[in-house]
Formats: sequence, C-alpha cells, structure tokens
Amino acid sequence: MTTEIDVYKEWLGIPEGDRPPDHYQLLRLVQFEDDVEKIRKNYKKLNAHVRKYATGNYYLQSQDLLNELAKAMLCLTDPERKQEYDESQGREFDEAAKDVLGRKPLAKVLQDWGIIERAQAKELEDFADKRGLSLRDAAVQMKMTDIETATKALAVELGRSYLEIEDMLPDDSVLDQVPRQLVKQHSFLPLFIDDDMLLVACSDEPDHHLEEDLRVRFGTHLRAVIASPLAINQAIAKYYAPGARSESAADTKTKSGKTGKPVNKPKEKTAKKSADAPAADSEQKFMMELLFSCWAIIGSVVVDQFVMKTLVLPQSWAYSSYILTVFAVIGVGTYWFALRKK
Repeated sequence: MTTEIDVYKEWLGIPEGDRPPDHYQLLRLVQFEDDVEKIRKNYKKLNAHVRKYATGNYYLQSQDLLNELAKAMLCLTDPERKQEYDESQGREFDEAAKDVLGRKPLAKVLQDWGIIERAQAKELEDFADKRGLSLRDAAVQMKMTDIETATKALAVELGRSYLEIEDMLPDDSVLDQVPRQLVKQHSFLPLFIDDDMLLVACSDEPDHHLEEDLRVRFGTHLRAVIASPLAINQAIAKYYAPGARSESAADTKTKSGKTGKPVNKPKEKTAKKSADAPAADSEQKFMMELLFSCWAIIGSVVVDQFVMKTLVLPQSWAYSSYILTVFAVIGVGTYWFALRKK
C-alpha cells in the first residue's frame, strides 16, 4: 500500500505552506525570475531528480509531479503566459518591461546572443530569401549555429516556449485522441491539457487547419511550444510506434466527420478509377482493331493493283484487279465481327 507523502517537501525540499506551490516555488526560483535559461536549468535538474522515484510505490505521484514541473516551466518560458501569470501573482509591469518581453526576429536573437555579427545577420536573411528557406534552416545550413540553438531562437521570435521533448511525459489519454497519420503529416506531438488549453509540441507555428482539427477533437484551444524537428520525429516514432497507441477514439471522430475531412474519399477515388479502367481498355482495343482493319484493306488494294494484276492473274480476266480486295474486306469483316462478339 502506498503511503501518502508530501512530495513537494520530501522530494523538492519546499517548506510546508500553500499546496500546490506556485510556479516559482515549485521550480526553486526567486519570485518573478526572468532568466529563461535559469528557469530551464532548474527544471531539468528537478526533472532528473524526480525521475528517480518513477519506479516502485511512488510511480503515480512521480508522474503527476513531473507533469506539474513541465507545466510550470512551459508557462514561465512563454513571454505572454509568464506576463499573465506574474500579473496574477501581483507583479506590476511598466511599458519598458513589457517591451523587454516582446518578440524579436530570429536573426536579431542570434545577434543578441553573440552567435552572429550584424553583417552576418544580413547574409543570413539574403541566403534564406534566395533559397526559399526559413531563417532557422538557413542558419544551420550556413553553419552559423546548430539546430537546437536555432530552434531556441525561433521560439523567441514566435513568443513561444522552447521544449526538449525527451524530458516530457505526454498524457496517454491525449495521445490516444490524435491519429498517427495526422501527427506525422503535420510533424507535431500532443502533450497534455493545461489551464483548459491543449499543449502541442511543434517545429514551427501550427497552421490554421491543424488548430481547427485539434479544437474539434478536444473542445479547447491549443497552445504551441517549439521543439527541434529531429526531436519531434523521434518522439513520434517513440509514442506512435505501430501497435503502441490505441486510436479508437481518434478513429471514431474521424469517421463521424466531426473533423470535416471524410476518411473514405481516397478509397472512393480509387474505386472510381478502377471502374473506369475497363472502359478505357475497351476503347483502346476498339481503336487498335479499327486501325488494323483500315491498313489491311489498304494493303490488299496495293497488292491487288501492283502484284496480282500485272504478275499473277491474266490480263484478260475481268475484275481481276478487285478479287483480292473483295476477299480482304470479307476476311477483315469476319475477323472484326468475331472479336466484337467476344
């Protein structure tokens, strides 16, 4: 039997008081900490510590606490959500502080981080424009930085949280409601519900169609967090391996047409194409027979006039120049009639 313990006190060393603690207490941060890297660092340290209790009698408590830590980190590393949360905790912002929390272009973010120079920022933008690449992909191709750092910069540009998916434990009930095909098509991973919003890990800003599909499935709006494309693909392979996921709920919603995308359309098109195939073959066969018949008659006339008339049959034989043609027409007609009867 599992003994009830105060996991906040026993595992995280948080003194007795309000339960659950606020995000800053939970992540062992000073109140209203704005250093995103420090927030992530504390989260990773606590995440690794709590995972030690993920086996044995305290498995369920550890999973719940890991999700709490993740939700707190994602909130405090999202500029917009952090500002709203801090205001709910009594923090007051002046206009200058709000500007600090605003968005910056990816190239400017990399420049502020000391990764590229001002001249390189211009080169990066030109390279991306000429090749039709995103700035993140262009920065990686130009070897200005690695994909993880570029993705972090993209998260800042979009005003989103950056997520290392390997530290997360998505909610199985959420994963089960999204079919594998949709996840692979849009390259995203549904995580869990937090504050009546569905958190979704994406490699870029999700498009409108995906947002609408997930809103219908879950009855709530989504909030995107940014992760590297490689990490998302690896997570999809892990959590959506063949046979590892129950998609009955997702299949039911798809087949009922609630997503507005009937799943049987491709099959109908395939069936229609198969039905049209015999008609097309028959028409092609008819044209080949007609072409053969025409050339057979033309060939017979040529042989009749230039071979039979001058070399074989007597010149005095009446109608000698037409005899082969007559037989050819009769033969071709008989052959064609027999084919059409089949």
